[in-house]
Amino acid sequence: MSKKKKLSLIIIVAAILYFVLSYHIIIIEGDIRQPRLLKKSTFTLEYTIFSTEGRSNKSILAIDVLRESGIGDLLIEEGLMTKEEEAVILETLRIEQQ
Repeated sequence: MSKKKKLSLIIIVAAILYFVLSYHIIIIEGDIRQPRLLKKSTFTLEYTIFSTEGRSNKSILAIDVLRESGIGDLLIEEGLMTKEEEAVILETLRIEQQ
């Protein structure tokens, strides 16, 4: 393999790795045709691909990594939750963690 091909391959693999470490791919209600991208708050492989299907808003918001990345705002934007519901769920989670 030539040096140019090796370098190109390394660059492509690095770009894919950077994307996987940087974004959550959120599948809303099983709609795999239109996944939503959510910027991760830190580089991690945790919850890189996540589906909301069959999960309650509380169980989704209970996942620290997703909550810190702003999944609540995404759920509100998609019409799956209101700001008031988010506030109640977050307060409930705070009480349960104490």
